[in-house]
Amino acid sequence: MRTRDLSMLALGVTVLLWASAFVGIRAVGDTYSPGSLTLGRLVVGALVLTAFARPGRGRMPSGRPLLLVVLYGVVWFGAYNLALNAAERDLDAGTTALIVNIGPAIAAVVAGFLYREGFPRPLLIGMGIAFAGVALIALSTDRDSSSVDTASTTGVLLCVAAAIFYAFGALAQKPALRHMEPVMSVWLGCLVGVVVCLPFAPALIEELSGASFHDIAWLVYLGVFPTAIGFSTWSYALKRISTGQAASTTYLVPAVATLISWAVLDEVPAALAFVGGAMCLVGVAITRLRSRSPVPAGELHHGENQAGDGGAR
Repeated sequence: MRTRDLSMLALGVTVLLWASAFVGIRAVGDTYSPGSLTLGRLVVGALVLTAFARPGRGRMPSGRPLLLVVLYGVVWFGAYNLALNAAERDLDAGTTALIVNIGPAIAAVVAGFLYREGFPRPLLIGMGIAFAGVALIALSTDRDSSSVDTASTTGVLLCVAAAIFYAFGALAQKPALRHMEPVMSVWLGCLVGVVVCLPFAPALIEELSGASFHDIAWLVYLGVFPTAIGFSTWSYALKRISTGQAASTTYLVPAVATLISWAVLDEVPAALAFVGGAMCLVGVAITRLRSRSPVPAGELHHGENQAGDGGAR
């Protein structure tokens, strides 16, 4: 009996939770330093995932898969979160999400060459429309809003760095998922990130001692939902579809982050932001279409195995 593919549902959960992370980080930016926030979030995520990863029952990766785990653990779970948290001290949640989401374009293009996923026409067209929607949201920002008042060159550069870390983290995780289950891959990534961020432990302890219940609740939320659950649903989908398709779906994150930021942080988006959000939805839908160009049967099966990238090898 064939297992039902829930990759799109999983990506929908990922988009919602990752979008909320931009708002949560912004909400506690005055309480936690970038390093302590990263460490606290990863510790919570690792603790939650321990019960589901069941490390004592499954085979741990070794060799090249383990090296890939270390790579994306350092780059994505560690460096990405540090850069993102630092950026949101100077930029609002919506603007940060917009800039960071150049990452999917980087990941999709590099994956086309690195993993030979190719550049199907629906993927390119959908990415173009979605990226145009992201750009429209950026252009629609009200110049009188707090998002512009808090903008800085440092914040923008940190966002670009975060986008690069995100892209290469996703590319490293893709082949690692051939050798382990999604939850295990996220649990190990969290552990690597925790080790990388251990120097921030004294700062985290000090900042927690003076944090309010509201700030502690946000920290727990970031660890449980965007990290433990969001990364697990992302990994589930990434194991079954191509890196380009998975990455292009996250173009929805800025639109969702803008709406959540509006509701939670009272950052009101401009009218054109809603048009940009609709374009993101259309673009992502197009990336899911199959190319109609004739492909020999042998090549089709080979391409499907690469897109899924989750078969036993």
